Amino acid sequence: MSGIEVIEFDGEIIAIVVRSNYNPERVSFVTSEDSPLQLGIFCHKKNSEIKPHIHKEVERVIKKTLEALHIEYGCVSVELYSSDGKKIKTITLNGGDTIMFIGGGHGIKILEDSKIIEIKQGPYYGVEVDKKYI
Repeated sequence: MSGIEVIEFDGEIIAIVVRSNYNPERVSFVTSEDSPLQLGIFCHKKNSEIKPHIHKEVERVIKKTLEALHIEYGCVSVELYSSDGKKIKTITLNGGDTIMFIGGGHGIKILEDSKIIEIKQGPYYGVEVDKKYI
């Protein structure tokens, strides 16, 4: 898919990058159906609508935290790491780009003043429980 980059290492998906120029014909989910955090891109024509709805309570078991970052504006450098801490790739994200971290680890350097929107599962239990520094 043009505008989508799936970054893998040793058969594990590390991240999915959605560039600002990605415009699917309609709804396009870039994550698998079994991903504990779903990332979809919705392109709709004027005057279309999404029917009002309520999400049902469904018990889910989530064993690892996934996170997505949307770069509203600015520029950042993202270092991607394998699950055992080996640096595998560095990518640059600009305003309008989105990345979803699926596996491995990551670090971020802010290259320009930036506004970043982060989405991940909660609740957050603090650094001691939720993070392992590389």
